[in-house]
Order: sequence, then structure tokens, then C-alpha cells
Amino acid sequence: MPGTARKHQLQGSLIYHIINRGNRRDDVFHYPEDYKYFINRLSNYSDKFEALIYHWVIMPNHYHILLEIKDPENLSKMMAGLARSYVHYYQKNYKQGGHIWQGRFKSQPIEKESYLLRCGRYIERNPVEAKMTVLAKDYQYSSAKFYVHGISDGLTTEDPCFESFGNDISERRKNYAEFLKIFDEEGKALFTNYKSPLGGAQFKAKLIYSESRFMPRRKGKAREYAVLSM
Repeated sequence: MPGTARKHQLQGSLIYHIINRGNRRDDVFHYPEDYKYFINRLSNYSDKFEALIYHWVIMPNHYHILLEIKDPENLSKMMAGLARSYVHYYQKNYKQGGHIWQGRFKSQPIEKESYLLRCGRYIERNPVEAKMTVLAKDYQYSSAKFYVHGISDGLTTEDPCFESFGNDISERRKNYAEFLKIFDEEGKALFTNYKSPLGGAQFKAKLIYSESRFMPRRKGKAREYAVLSM
């Protein structure tokens, strides 16, 4: 089960902000059982593909996940497996055929030191911006309660930058709760531009665009495109 013991960076890994929506922006999560099933499957697939889930939220018609995956080449397999699993569950329980997702998931590489916490806040504030709750920490289906209340959810691994909020866990939780109250207008623009990696020039220089997503640059691979100019 995820926890602070797994919070350290994985060698050769990459952090991604991931989002997908319901087809035509329709709701795909209707009852608590739907959310719980998706969370359970996400936990299983993250274990299978050695991914650490730092921040997440599940809204009625979409989800956001901020994860670090050991081998970025496995990201598509992980997310495709998760999507298929939920489609099977949904069609069986709601007697509905056809597509339920609007398409392939979107992914945006995030530099840990500069953007991890800000992206996490953007994700966890989704219910606030949607006027589903006043405080992000009170929304049931997100990682906010893990950081503010210390409630283990079997999914969230502590953000490596969380320690910057204080010298002890009580201080960190209190300061993080205040951090979540701040609306980050610039961050909202940054974290909705999925076509651009977020990080400094050195971070971007280590990435290539291959097979419809950004990957760490590796020698000897064909058809790789640098992102130096982004």
C-alpha cells in the first residue's frame, strides 16, 4: 500500500499530469461505488506499472492524476488498462454500450522542483472551482484529505515536496490547508496547456516527443523530436 516509504524519486522516471473526460463531457461517475471501483483499479495499475500517485481528484465527468512512473514507456499501457477496466465495469453496471471516454488521455510532463506542488493544488482545487465544495480538503474523492487530515486512502504517496511546509507533520498539514485555499490563476493556465511540458530549459532539453507523448530522451531511438524550443 502506498505511503511515505515510497516517496523518493524513481530512477529514470518522469512525472506526468494526466487528465481524461467523459464522452461529450458526460458524467461517468454517478455513485460512491463508481468512484471506489476506479480508485481501486488505479491503485492496482499503479502498483503493476511502478507508478507513485502524488495528487489526484475524481470529478463526476473527469479525473486528474499527478504521478511519477518508473518507466515512462509504460504510461500508455497503464492508462489504457485502467480505461478499459472502467469501461467494462460501467457497461456491465449501467447496461450501456459504446464509448464513455472522450478519447485518449492527455499527459503533461511536470518538473518536480518547480511545478509539482502547484500542479497538485490545481488538481485538488477542482471541486472548489466547480463549486462542489467550499474547501478542497472536504471533497471526498481527492488526495487533499491525505495531506490535510492525514487520512490514508490506499492510493496517495506523499509528495516529495510536502516536507517544505513545516518541521513536523502537524505544521505541514496546517500550512498545506492554507496553501490549498489560494487560487493560482497563472497555474490554471499552465496546467490546462497539455501540449507543453512544464519546467526549465534543462528539463525540456531532456525530453523528446515520440508516439504522441513526451518521453525522456534516450540515445539510439528513431523518430524522436526535441522540445528545446518550447
